[in-house]
Amino acid sequence: MSRILAVDYGSRRVGLAVTDPQQIIASPLQTIATRELMPFLKKYLLEENVKQVVVGYPLKDDGSPTDATPLIEAFLKKLSFEFPKLRIHTQDESYTSRMAVRSMIVSGVKKKNRKKKSNLDKISATLILQSFLEDITLSP
Repeated sequence: MSRILAVDYGSRRVGLAVTDPQQIIASPLQTIATRELMPFLKKYLLEENVKQVVVGYPLKDDGSPTDATPLIEAFLKKLSFEFPKLRIHTQDESYTSRMAVRSMIVSGVKKKNRKKKSNLDKISATLILQSFLEDITLSP
């Protein structure tokens, strides 16, 4: 099987997470500067067997777009243009940052490391990916 890559896209940084080849476990990959994302993806997708990408999609509680939604829409267009063979999915990313902080606290991550935005971004990407995996497992 192939891996699934998750992207928590931001204007400055991008958190990345990936599944194992059996698509069972979501793990943090890394956080990179947004300007470095496309070169990173080109290299990573050549080296790894990735057929699907999940992008965190920001929505308000009522399902309407947030201020960040146009940024994600532009990224989705660029991603599909650069990688036309990839299956691209979106996953609601509501509250992933809060859940990532809680997850770090429960895991015993020191306060100093919790304040690093790069840690928060890759854990948020992992939560987005885990939610996606749960959704596809539960859907008929």
